[in-house]
Amino acid sequence: MGTASSKMKKPVRLKELVSWFEIPAINFQQAVAFYNHIYGIEMETVISEVNSIAYFPTTSGVGGAIVSGVGSTPSDHGPLIYLNGGPDLNNVLSKIEPAGGRIILPKTWISAEGGYYAIFIDSEGNKFALHSKA
Repeated sequence: MGTASSKMKKPVRLKELVSWFEIPAINFQQAVAFYNHIYGIEMETVISEVNSIAYFPTTSGVGGAIVSGVGSTPSDHGPLIYLNGGPDLNNVLSKIEPAGGRIILPKTWISAEGGYYAIFIDSEGNKFALHSKA
């Protein structure tokens, strides 16, 4: 008969630590227009009596959405999520202010391995970062 610790299973190693993200919005249409503009995409939206959700298009990896409804309050406090800035961070970064956002840290060099990053406030007041390896 073993001890309780000898019967414990080994921890599972997760490949991805983030599985889903949601960007809170009060003005849902404005938030969807902002991200559609800066990424040049068309998000699929579902609007119900309970909430509104717009899905970022993805075929693999981490998915996410813009969500408006109970409990979805934009904030520039809390965790900082890094969104993919693509191969050239300036392509997305240059569209932030025309879409109603605000850049609070311009494109900044990390290192040869790390690439670049920038920090911005979206049209709803949420703080995010962009990251680019190139």
